[in-house]
Amino acid sequence: MSSPLPSSPAAASVLDLAPVVPVVVVDDLADAVPLAKALVAGGLPAIEVTLRTPVALDAIRAIAAEVPGAVVGAGTVVTAGQVAEVVAAGARFLVSPGWTDALLEAMRTSGVPFLPGVSTTSEVVALLERGVREMKFFPAEAAGGTAYLKALAAPLPQARFCPTGGITPASAPKYLALPNVGCVGGSWMLPKDAVSGRDWGRVAALAREAAGLSAGGTSR
Repeated sequence: MSSPLPSSPAAASVLDLAPVVPVVVVDDLADAVPLAKALVAGGLPAIEVTLRTPVALDAIRAIAAEVPGAVVGAGTVVTAGQVAEVVAAGARFLVSPGWTDALLEAMRTSGVPFLPGVSTTSEVVALLERGVREMKFFPAEAAGGTAYLKALAAPLPQARFCPTGGITPASAPKYLALPNVGCVGGSWMLPKDAVSGRDWGRVAALAREAAGLSAGGTSR
């Protein structure tokens, strides 16, 4: 991460804001603000809006402007041009599924915290060599899950991760129990039927349960 979050002095990075970072795909711009408000009400302030839909940039802009309790970030950032766009829209952190030197340089000079994606030991070592210690581990389950991250902890203890991809409420505590995991990313608190039905109360309740997850599976 490049710098502490500006309005969260107690948090050194996105990894420390909450045990779970919701990974959000916004299809209808009208859902962006109420969805974010429900997540914040449930105790999940760090919200990753993925750049997978045409309204993603506008969703980031709306959440940044209208949900003061949210720390909105951009996910699925894969080009240097996207870095500039999402920061201009109000993104407070950046997440990529992978990285190149060009993308890393753009994220590093953006002025906001970032989590470049890794799935192999060599990628982790390459980022450490470049001074980056906090990363997204993706796709977590497909790339080896908790066993892989546990194996990395001994030789590379300086690296910290936000595993994302295939994580569930049942598996999240197993990830959170690892010394090199700061938080996990997931979307289980945003079931499609709840979002399509605009059942924000249900989203808030699921977010509250996620916010209470810890290594033991109980409230922190």
